[in-house]
Amino acid sequence: MRFLDWYLKIGAVSSLIVASMEFFMIKTGFYDKVTVLELEKRAWESSPEAQAIREALNPWRHNDAEATKKS
Repeated sequence: MRFLDWYLKIGAVSSLIVASMEFFMIKTGFYDKVTVLELEKRAWESSPEAQAIREALNPWRHNDAEATKKS
């Protein structure tokens, strides 16, 4: 309990910093931009082009699946 006031001060300052960062992100539209980017990323990952690239980058994918089935 010797340093309780020190810990309370650190907690208060940290909370103030986090609150100001959240306010800044909300005010600048950060979350809206991130949501749009995530939707675009998910749309790309589910596209046929992305599936072809994924299969081209791992030609042994079928061999790995068969090996796990045998063991």
